Amino acid sequence: MEESKYYFGRLQNAQVIMQINAQLSTELNISKSIIDKVLALFNEGATTPFVARYRKEVTGGLDEVNLIEIKDRHQYWVTFIARKETILKAIQEQGKLTDVLKDKIERCQLAVELEDLYVPYKTKRKSKGQKAIDLGLKPLAIFMQKQNSGHAVEDKAYSFVRGEVESIEIALDGAMNILAEWISENQWVRERMRTQFQKYAIAVGKVKKGKKEEGEKFKDYFDFSERCNRIAPHRVLALFRGSNEGILNFKVEANKEIALEQIERGLGRSYGHNPYVEKAIIEAYKRILQPNFESEIKKQLKEKADVESIGVFASNLRQLLLQSPLGAQATLAIDPGFRTGCKMAVLNASGDFIESATIFPHPPQNKAFEAENTLKSLVHKHSITAIAVGNGTAGIETETLCRKAFKDSGVAVFSVNEAGASIYSASEIAREEFGELDLTVRGSISIGRRLMDPLAELVKIDAKSIGVGQYQHDVNQSLLKQKLTEVVESCVNHVGVELNTASYPILSFVSGLGPTLAKNIVNYRQSNGNFKSRKELLKVPKMGKKTFEQAAGFLRIEESNHPLDNTIIHPESYAVVTELAKTQGMSVNELMRTKSIDSSKLKPLQEKYGKLTVDFIVNEIVRPTIDPREPLNEMKTNNVSSMEELIPGMKLTGTVNNITNFGAFVNIGLKESGLVHISHLSNSFVSDIHSVVQLNQQVEVTVLSVDLTRKRIQLSMKE
Repeated sequence: MEESKYYFGRLQNAQVIMQINAQLSTELNISKSIIDKVLALFNEGATTPFVARYRKEVTGGLDEVNLIEIKDRHQYWVTFIARKETILKAIQEQGKLTDVLKDKIERCQLAVELEDLYVPYKTKRKSKGQKAIDLGLKPLAIFMQKQNSGHAVEDKAYSFVRGEVESIEIALDGAMNILAEWISENQWVRERMRTQFQKYAIAVGKVKKGKKEEGEKFKDYFDFSERCNRIAPHRVLALFRGSNEGILNFKVEANKEIALEQIERGLGRSYGHNPYVEKAIIEAYKRILQPNFESEIKKQLKEKADVESIGVFASNLRQLLLQSPLGAQATLAIDPGFRTGCKMAVLNASGDFIESATIFPHPPQNKAFEAENTLKSLVHKHSITAIAVGNGTAGIETETLCRKAFKDSGVAVFSVNEAGASIYSASEIAREEFGELDLTVRGSISIGRRLMDPLAELVKIDAKSIGVGQYQHDVNQSLLKQKLTEVVESCVNHVGVELNTASYPILSFVSGLGPTLAKNIVNYRQSNGNFKSRKELLKVPKMGKKTFEQAAGFLRIEESNHPLDNTIIHPESYAVVTELAKTQGMSVNELMRTKSIDSSKLKPLQEKYGKLTVDFIVNEIVRPTIDPREPLNEMKTNNVSSMEELIPGMKLTGTVNNITNFGAFVNIGLKESGLVHISHLSNSFVSDIHSVVQLNQQVEVTVLSVDLTRKRIQLSMKE
């Protein structure tokens, strides 16, 4: 809600608000009336999940993607208009704001063009040109600009040799610097340079001297060049990382000769043709324009790479959060290790901690026999049906041990992504849950609970710590956090939360709640027992009517006094359901039990409450929403134990464990995951990688090549 106020509170002018909303309507191809209503809902504190599900009549059925896009683009235009106001004020204070310039700024629709208009009026550090102006050389620059004779310019320069201008060379050089800066500030010149760089600039990567061995991982970029308007996001991020780590020189280059020709055309007849103007043009390009537009293109490349990569990270996170849950089964969780041993935790079907133990089956202790006996003892003692093994150090070896020990026993063994488990172990949430336990045991518990219910466990740690893709630490961290938080909120509200069993971390992501109210709900539950109805939420401290409105539909109560409390039908629509039941000649309880509705009797209700609203209610009654996550299946295994055993052409089964812009990484039972490049994902062209593969999906792959030196495995999913 505070964020919404930030967006909207800055816009006091109703005309400006209308202008932005009209712009959004055109840009997003959504009617202005709907844009107006959506933004009004956000301004009132409504959340995206709430608006998407319960305000379909208002939005025309827009989904979360549409709503987030409206919010993001609205923020962009608010920021853009605020920047315009800042620039207008700054130029006005200088006394240089003409009606023509003001009109240009007010009509401007692009940020780069706006900044171009502001360039001549920016407060700058003392430039070469400004120093020359301070020396009284501006009249010489004006004379130089208009002349076609170099000799005339030289003759004129003699009259400026005085004081600190000790020679004609100093005078001419100063005047050229003034001209160079005027040229670089010329709007037409800048437009031509921008077009030149955007269309034809090349991203160039070169290894720095003496850095080949240290920068082996950047080998593909030691002698790299590609058109900037074609380069893939992951390559952009790799170039930036290589540059930041001091391995690569990363430059953006344009054709100098063509650029100089474009500048001359941009200047046209406003400049004369003499050797000093030609030198000023070269100086403008070399000292100002080339560095300026190189920085601009790099910034644009980075921003585009950030947006596209964060989109991939967000898709990966959504798949991680919505991955199949094991459900309520007694589970043995193992955080594997070599020297320190494998830390184990026994969890009952509810996820409660029962006991812990440590085994040392791997080097240097090599107590495999004792470890196997301990495993079998714990499984028998607690009727364990599933074993969760962390996929970190010694994960493959521990998984192999467990599969061998429980072969044909009915005990399923799963590899669990343990990214961020150590962060959870040391967190305040972990201390609250298991303050008396060692950090390593807490980590094992987290691994086990991730298997039982990934969503409920993963929301306890910062989404950035889960490991959602390559280069996630190289992108805009603020934008990454915003987008990943949106994904977590979306997933939690998509699945829904059982009010009487949910922990406060997952409750905090429910629409409208937040950490404080989530803790208040848990405290109320502990003091008063389970909630009997959704309406009882209003008794929770600090739970106002507006917050209740936003949250209630996403909180379910399985054993409620009201039959609709275990549905996604909002309490505000309970009266509609009562009327609906009457049209069917039955009570609400009978309606929920029979799940049968005569659609021919719905028209009066649709006219009264809206077709989208009534249809939503009917669909929920006829086909009640259930957990959208797929059932979990145990992964098939391969008979390989090392890269050396892999042979090109070998057929294997694997599990997708990471997705990037350029391909998918597949766990085939080795420490090293194999890469299926995007060109080998399918026999047909792949434009959206997530349309072909999902995280944790089991896939059939063929070995293409094995690079033992670089520890790389190339795989294919083509038939």
